[in-house]
Amino acid sequence: MTIETDRDLAALRRIGRIVASTLQTMMQRAEPGMTTAELDAIGRDLLAAQGANSAPRRDYGFPGYTCISVNEEAAHGVPGARVLCAGDLVNIDVSAELDGYYADTGGSFALPPTDPLKERLLGATRSALGAACRAARHDQPLNGIGRAITRVARDRGFRVMRNLCSHGVGRSLHEEPGEIPGYYEPRDRRRLHEGLVITIEPFLSTKSRMAHEAADGWTLVGAAGNLSAQFEHTMVITRGRPILLTVA
Repeated sequence: MTIETDRDLAALRRIGRIVASTLQTMMQRAEPGMTTAELDAIGRDLLAAQGANSAPRRDYGFPGYTCISVNEEAAHGVPGARVLCAGDLVNIDVSAELDGYYADTGGSFALPPTDPLKERLLGATRSALGAACRAARHDQPLNGIGRAITRVARDRGFRVMRNLCSHGVGRSLHEEPGEIPGYYEPRDRRRLHEGLVITIEPFLSTKSRMAHEAADGWTLVGAAGNLSAQFEHTMVITRGRPILLTVA
């Protein structure tokens, strides 16, 4: 969507704060021995307490309230009986709707004890998000987002998962301008404009450039032994730095 009124911005800020605080609490409360279903229940209760609706459940019938992906799972992990273990690399994606407005955020972390590879991957993915946000300004090429992510991934020795993209958001979970590649696509001639609401969510990995669908029909998985990380903000494009809506 493109923001048209102060009410739009206020409503987006509200749902942005809700998903951001839900994500942070889930990350803080995750611990070895907990199932992903138990962690998802924390997210469910936090969203419900604030009157928000899980966006993937509401819009797509997703069998959970948040997406929780572990180790080889890159995205859209279905919460269930999987038990979190020490050393696991975990990604949580929280998206929700309130009063007709949507926001989407995500973050990755390693349950202690971690190791240098996981820490480098997490740091590189955070840096890729920061670089992409700096490239996201009014009248700049939309493919500058992917260019910034690709540059960081290459410089840090990681790969970009090419079929996991950023996207438009606001009045629905996925909307115009459609998919925003996390890699540089020179043929993409679209430009960003002031007031546009988008997510930026780089997915960096150790081995895989593509994720494939698991047997459950939802979870996207990398190659055997692959690790990936994602960090995501919902934002409003301006003539300067974007307005980050999903900061706790």
